[in-house]
Amino acid sequence: MTSATRRTLLGALATSPLWNLSGAFAQTATLKISHQFPGGSATEGDFRDRLCRLFAAEVEKRTKGSLKFEVYPGSSLMKTNSQFSAMRKGALDLSLVPLSYAGGELPEVNIGLMPGLVTSYEQGYGWKNAEIGKELNKFLNEKGIVIVSWIWQAGGVASRTKPIVEPEDVKGLKIRGGSREMDLILKAAGAAVVSLPSNEIYAAMQTGAMDAALTSSTSLISFRLEEVSKNLTTGRGKAYWFMFEPLMMSKAIFDKLTKEQQAAIMAVGAEMETYARKAAQLDDSLVAAVYQKTGAKVVDLSDATVKKWQAIARTSAWKDYGEHSENCARLLKLAEKTL
Repeated sequence: MTSATRRTLLGALATSPLWNLSGAFAQTATLKISHQFPGGSATEGDFRDRLCRLFAAEVEKRTKGSLKFEVYPGSSLMKTNSQFSAMRKGALDLSLVPLSYAGGELPEVNIGLMPGLVTSYEQGYGWKNAEIGKELNKFLNEKGIVIVSWIWQAGGVASRTKPIVEPEDVKGLKIRGGSREMDLILKAAGAAVVSLPSNEIYAAMQTGAMDAALTSSTSLISFRLEEVSKNLTTGRGKAYWFMFEPLMMSKAIFDKLTKEQQAAIMAVGAEMETYARKAAQLDDSLVAAVYQKTGAKVVDLSDATVKKWQAIARTSAWKDYGEHSENCARLLKLAEKTL
């Protein structure tokens, strides 16, 4: 290659809209946000979709249009279980997805849906600045993931057969737990477990392939599970099912942005956490009315019942997770400090 040709090619690269010599996006970039939940608008629909749209609009505003976003709801961009891995590889920019869905790839992240380990929003959101949060954040960074918004959701149980309250209520039933650890506690209580993402629960319950499902209050509403359920155990007030479902970004993509763009993303992401918490807690209350309207029986959990489930979790899910690796055991101990 002649020096003149090389100078011509370098000049073309330097003026490309997605490149500069520092490796950062020069002027503008359009980033894709994927999630599995029903689509809506910035003011209507599943709050997780709304959050993504509000986040996108505010970051675009603060970066004066240098960053734009496209939101892909309902797993329309890629399959639900492919999103985390795609972010690690830089093939997907951002996703709002349950962290535990990546447990098969990185067992450590199953701590994000560990039964009985988080029992309140205060405790869950406290993780961010506690030692457990710092270590989890560090671990994910090393694996190519940036946590943009820390989002926690309480959950309940939708059932076709009978209310699922006490541990003995699950015996002999086919139930979806939502993570390896939730499956372990259900097995220990006598259930047969079914593993699938939340956007596939409706079809499984409709056909009778599954008797009951544990999922977040928002998903209990958004996926219209009241249409295939006769009973609901809510997560309002008391719950042993708390899920970490953050808005995450590919570190490979994040690192290509300018410092100003990175700062805008992280600042807006942190601000979205207040919105997420209020929306999740509102859905914890709204879900009862949604199910009662269809004639479903609605029940709540007591402190005593939560402690029963927690006791089973310690000897099944917690034990299994802690024995998986030294790193898992360390993360579990740090999380227990927040109890």
